[in-house]
Amino acid sequence: MMQTLMVQGTTSDAGKSTLVAALCRVFVERGIKVAPFKPQNMALNSAVTEDGGEIGRAQALQAIAAKVAPRVDFNPILLKPNSDTGAQVIIHGKAISNMEAGAYHDYKKVAMDAVLASQQRLSEEFELLVVEGAGSPAEINLRAGDIANMGYAEAVDCPVIIIADIDKGGVFAHLVGTLALLSESEQARVKGFVINRFRGDIGLLQGGLDWLEEYTGKPVLGVLPYLHDLALDAEDAVAIDNQVSQAKIKIAVLLLPHISNHTDFDALRLNPQIDINYIRHTQAIPDVDLIIIPGSKNVINDLAFLNNEGWGEQIQRHLRYGGKLLGICGGLQMLGTDIYDPEGVESSKTHCKALGLADFATHLGQHKVLTQAAGVIHLGAQQAKVAGYEIHAGCSAGPALKKPFLQFIQHPQHVKQDGFISDDDCIAGTYLHGLFDSSAATQLILDWVLPNSGITQLIDIDTHREQQLTRLATMCKEHLDLDKITQIYQKWEGVNHERHT
Repeated sequence: MMQTLMVQGTTSDAGKSTLVAALCRVFVERGIKVAPFKPQNMALNSAVTEDGGEIGRAQALQAIAAKVAPRVDFNPILLKPNSDTGAQVIIHGKAISNMEAGAYHDYKKVAMDAVLASQQRLSEEFELLVVEGAGSPAEINLRAGDIANMGYAEAVDCPVIIIADIDKGGVFAHLVGTLALLSESEQARVKGFVINRFRGDIGLLQGGLDWLEEYTGKPVLGVLPYLHDLALDAEDAVAIDNQVSQAKIKIAVLLLPHISNHTDFDALRLNPQIDINYIRHTQAIPDVDLIIIPGSKNVINDLAFLNNEGWGEQIQRHLRYGGKLLGICGGLQMLGTDIYDPEGVESSKTHCKALGLADFATHLGQHKVLTQAAGVIHLGAQQAKVAGYEIHAGCSAGPALKKPFLQFIQHPQHVKQDGFISDDDCIAGTYLHGLFDSSAATQLILDWVLPNSGITQLIDIDTHREQQLTRLATMCKEHLDLDKITQIYQKWEGVNHERHT
């Protein structure tokens, strides 16, 4: 019988994703067949599975930590916000519709059935499921019909560990307050606490730890130190910190309100020879070698935002002075002449004029392209292999696309080519995410942007990710009571999980 252990947090960004990834790596190294799971995720960073489904980026990372291929059952419900009150609802890897928050609340019973179906399928293959909660279990307004935290834990009757971030301050209030807002049966399934991101002398914290254990009657399972420069795929928040120390090339990425899959740029951001900056609201685009328009979950509205910021005119000036411009996915769509959304797939506006930098138009439709693909990028006389994924609702067509950015050598739908290069060789666009994850493709693109840039250090994102997971697992082995955590899920006998809402 598969056993289940759930990690919940006192707040968003408490460390749930990284702790689940670490535990997956630790347990698989102990010879346990382990899988990650997140019943419901809300994020604009997603990954494409081998079978053409879509899951949260964090669950793809956790699958890598568990040394299994990402699959849709690891994240059965994914919500991708496209407005302040609405989101695209993705079930078992496929988008079913856009829903406003109130409508989705009524839909949660159906969503829970999908969660339990995934749980059942995974139980037939794995020995241990390490589950990540969402946000906090103590959000009073979200408790009715909850499927992301204690609602799920009660439904499957599993033990829970709660993690809190001491770096935010008030860690004991966070833990005690969260526990106090749970029902009696929910409190009973909380079997311990983890304190995350501690800096300083642990001896100065001991008095607080002793008090917490005595006050709650629950053990502190570990205090994890603050890991400087830990860099793993972000679940949602844009990682804008820059590792630059000796810049040889300057890149600007436009921070759109609905930016998606910004993990595309992690390999650039982590490179000390690349000065990459996210340009935010009210900021002007500085003098750079390359401007990147990234992916977007709401292309028409984000294009309006881009123009309102004055970035459209600044892009034109950048191009007049010989700068390079790259559009990825939604960014590609913005480079054309028109964007049509007659079915309201992403917004209520059915048509807008795009930037007009290339002769093609985009039509958004209900069919969503979700594929892993590989190809060869052609820039000038040079070429390089690249592997990545497509995740978009639009289809683009027009004369500019007859001069493609890349030729596919592997594509599930047998598509032959993608994107475009402008006749003056200054503008490029592609639907393929993951361009910079491989060193060869990155080198080719950087040479296109600035020949003889002198960049000698390139980040292979797969190698870097594996190094970070090893580092994270080593920290957990040193600072967590893994034997006690193992006993929690192995000796769990369940509680009377009558729902309290």
